[in-house]
Amino acid sequence: MSAELTPELLLRAYAIGIFPMASSRDDPEVGWVDPPLRGVLPLDGFHISRSLARRMRRCDWQVRIDTAFEPVVEACADRSETWINPTIFALYAALHRMGHAHSLEVWEGETLVGGVYGVTLGRAFFGESMFSRRTDASKLALAWLVDRLRAGGFVLFDTQFLTDHLASLGGIEIGRSEYHARLAEALAGSASFTPRGYCPEVSGVIQRSTQTS
Repeated sequence: MSAELTPELLLRAYAIGIFPMASSRDDPEVGWVDPPLRGVLPLDGFHISRSLARRMRRCDWQVRIDTAFEPVVEACADRSETWINPTIFALYAALHRMGHAHSLEVWEGETLVGGVYGVTLGRAFFGESMFSRRTDASKLALAWLVDRLRAGGFVLFDTQFLTDHLASLGGIEIGRSEYHARLAEALAGSASFTPRGYCPEVSGVIQRSTQTS
């Protein structure tokens, strides 16, 4: 299947609710996944704990957009088990060049310490993977990403699966039929990953988040 994959086919797959995965880094084949339960991160329900909010206030990390897309994907794949094989890497790099895949990066000076990447289509953001090389770097990346998606008019943040990490930040699971309904609504409009006049300020992220723990 992998030899037939193109960026255009990948976008059509997202539009009908499926996404690609390889079983391992060394597996040349890529399969399609359509889980019965889908992880989503509600954009109005992202949770920042008091401890994370304090860390956000005092840290001096910088957030950048699309300045290191391929290094972010490489960092996400830098683990003992990964579904990102060379075919997957090349496809998402191509989507990035087409303007349909983006990275949000967390920098400590000139060192990349965390980040997340995903695909945009209509008003949907399909989160693919994230990584962290410092404590809470991936949590901060998600907080800034949620703020950006809200500002840009997105209505769906698809995380594919629900992990304990995502659940602690407000992630939930929904059934396949509900997911497809939300996807159809998201694809009916348009949004911007780089909204005009948007300036990512940590204080704004904190003020709009529920701090309950």
